[in-house]
Amino acid sequence: MQNDHTEIKNNGFPQFDRKFFNSSEDFTTIGKGSLGGKASGLAFITRIIKEKINPEIFPSVEINIPRLTVIRTDYFDKFMERNNLYEIAYAETSNVRIVNAFLKANLPTEIAGDLRALIEKVHQPLAIRSSSLLEDAKFEPFAGIYETKMISNNEPSPDQRHQKLLDAIKFVYASTFFKAAKDYMKATNYSIEDEKMAVIIQEVVGQKYSDRYYPNVSGVARSFNYYPTGKGKPEDGVVDLALGLGKTIVDGGLSWTYCPKYPKSVPPFAGPNDILKNTQTKFWAVNMGALKNYDPTKETEYLIQPSLSEAEDDKALKYIASTYDSASERITMGMGQNGPRLINFQQLLGLNEFKFNDLIRYLLQICEEAIQNPVEIEFALTFDDNKNKMRFGFLQVRPMVVSAETVELSEDELEADDLLVGSNRVLGNGIIDNLIDVVYVKPELFDKKNTEKIAAEIDEINKTFYEKGNKYVLIGFGRWGSSDPWLGIPVNWGQISNAKIIVESTLPEINVELSQGSHFFHNLTSFQVSYFSIRYDGNYKVDWNWLDRQSVVNEKSFVRHVKLSKPLLAKIDGRTGRGVIKK
Repeated sequence: MQNDHTEIKNNGFPQFDRKFFNSSEDFTTIGKGSLGGKASGLAFITRIIKEKINPEIFPSVEINIPRLTVIRTDYFDKFMERNNLYEIAYAETSNVRIVNAFLKANLPTEIAGDLRALIEKVHQPLAIRSSSLLEDAKFEPFAGIYETKMISNNEPSPDQRHQKLLDAIKFVYASTFFKAAKDYMKATNYSIEDEKMAVIIQEVVGQKYSDRYYPNVSGVARSFNYYPTGKGKPEDGVVDLALGLGKTIVDGGLSWTYCPKYPKSVPPFAGPNDILKNTQTKFWAVNMGALKNYDPTKETEYLIQPSLSEAEDDKALKYIASTYDSASERITMGMGQNGPRLINFQQLLGLNEFKFNDLIRYLLQICEEAIQNPVEIEFALTFDDNKNKMRFGFLQVRPMVVSAETVELSEDELEADDLLVGSNRVLGNGIIDNLIDVVYVKPELFDKKNTEKIAAEIDEINKTFYEKGNKYVLIGFGRWGSSDPWLGIPVNWGQISNAKIIVESTLPEINVELSQGSHFFHNLTSFQVSYFSIRYDGNYKVDWNWLDRQSVVNEKSFVRHVKLSKPLLAKIDGRTGRGVIKK
């Protein structure tokens, strides 16, 4: 796998033979163009599994790529040209208008037979995934910018299933030109005209429970950890785990974070009560029941968010849940007693069931050696109790950006009087000395119910920086980029594309760790944006009073932009995770 946009040469992958699960091949293609970045990553994994992984080391684990076929980019070109879609695609218009125009268009007749043959034999959920030319590159990865659409694919009529598949493909094509993609493109060296989209049609890893379908576990593992805790070091890596589909993690929802070198160590919570407050209470699944609202313009059209109790009813929590005993204020592994359940994966981590953590370390090492670069992998797990087997579905691999610049930062500097911000939990590395603009959320007016309005105001201010090509410091509350507006400010990458330093100040009611498996986090590291985390109960604070005395450039209801008389000096030591911003 390359560290730039160069695609792996993959002429060895056979053409789709109008079979899917009955085919002898797990990876097939339709067309003659590019596979795109994401599919090239999957091609890389396919080879790694065949050439590097010894299945005898993990006899209770089935490791594979969920079966897929890729519609190459030549059919994207034909679709766009034959339907005259470039005008509306490039226009500054709403996502809904673009989707509707694409849904009315016809896919190339040359692939109609292949898609019909595929859908007639397949009755389980499918993920229709983006794989653009520019996706998953090292420095501008477009992580989470384009859409994936999962379809239940369980209607009795082949005609219905076929139409839903066509709509999903068109939806992914349309996402090439959504506002988030156009905004993100502006932060890169590319233009929207450079982009082309391949589409992956892939089996969803999971099992059917009643009217829902989901994996027991989804995860993102990284071989380098920007926020090590306890005994962990950056090179020891980090893993985020969640119940259900991986959307929970990549969208920045609540997940369980641990260091693979120390799997039994608990994340830095204040105690059992704090863990209980920060555990998953819902999860993402494919809806296998009646469709509530037909809306092909919506990514989550076929998805639902059941409660934790529903997963317990499904008997899907065997290896991942524990129980809180309020009388003793202790957490007990498993569900052998009554009490609130929480998702901490202790059977997998504490007991190393299926040698799960050994497998994670093994795969990270193999992929890192193959790419010769720190890596991030996405995966999904299912358990088969009858066979005492675990399936490990390998979903993605991409390179990470890790700076090697040496920055010396003493403990005294974190306690100096001339700081705007200091923190011992900082992502990034290096020295930044040319920022004179600060955009911040007014602390006295912050309320979780207004986070979506705050995101919109920041978007407006960010546009002014983009137009001038300037960078700034962004300061706010809660988890930036979360898809849950009650956990933080739900900005997408394009809305903050010109921020060079981002500061997150937690609050008692919003005190969640930044998910290192989120697409937002991956874009931070790839664009080399520094990220300061300030705990509400920690030793470090933001000097709000000093900010309020600076010259105001733009004042909105919840957000203020100030310009300083001299540049700030930011120093970030990536080895220790410490950083300061000096006034």
